[in-house]
Amino acid sequence: MRKIMLAAAAMLTISSAAFAQSTVIVTDPAPTGSVVLPGEVRTYVMEQNTPSVVYDGDIAVGATLPDTVEVHTVPNMDGYGYTVVNERRVIVEPKTHRVIQVIE
Repeated sequence: MRKIMLAAAAMLTISSAAFAQSTVIVTDPAPTGSVVLPGEVRTYVMEQNTPSVVYDGDIAVGATLPDTVEVHTVPNMDGYGYTVVNERRVIVEPKTHRVIQVIE
C-alpha cells in the first residue's frame, strides 16, 4: 500500500511540473482571427453591396490597411468598420484601419 501511495505522489509531482512548463502568458492580443463579432456586424457587412478594391498588400488579421482603402462604418456599432478588398469582406477598426477579421 505504501508503494502505491509513493508512486501516486511521485506521479502528481511529475505531472504538476509538466503543467507548470506549459503555461503561456499573453501580453498582447494575438492576431489569430478568432475574434467573435457581434452578429449584427457580420449580418450588416454581408448584406452590403460594396464594390471591391484591389490591394497588393497582405490582408490578414492584425495588418493595417493604407488610408487609401475606403473604410465604411457599421451604423450603431462603434469600433467596427468594413471594406471589401480583393473580393474579400474585411472587418477593420475604423480609426486605425487595422484588420480585425477577414470574412471568408
